[in-house]
Amino acid sequence: MIEQAAVRLLAGREHSRAELWRKLRARSYDSEAVDKVLDDLIQQRLLSDERFTEQYLASRQRRGFGPVRIKGELRERGVNDELIRSHLNEYDEDWMETLRQTHDKKFGAELPDSMKEKARRVRFLEYRGFTGEQIRCFFQNI
Repeated sequence: MIEQAAVRLLAGREHSRAELWRKLRARSYDSEAVDKVLDDLIQQRLLSDERFTEQYLASRQRRGFGPVRIKGELRERGVNDELIRSHLNEYDEDWMETLRQTHDKKFGAELPDSMKEKARRVRFLEYRGFTGEQIRCFFQNI
């Protein structure tokens, strides 16, 4: 019964172990039984925090989110810091391109015409999860 519920959830999208554990516990399943089912799913390679992290990171980056925000979202979903760090580093060169695309989609390619406008754009990019260093570098190079 628990395994069927877990597989149904995984059929919709990847989940982290912690995320799936919370969802199954919310359905009033016993925590020991949930742990056993999740361990079995990991052994069968149906559940993988690494695969979840890769897919989540790629999806959020495609949507224009930066590394700071994605890191926080992965932590909320129970992914450990070591796994997050290893996958975020793989995308290092891509962040500036993601930042540029995110900026241009919202504001266009033209330069801000005032400090007030630049500050507004900086706040937006910070909210999207880009670092201050990335944002400074971007505005120096446009």
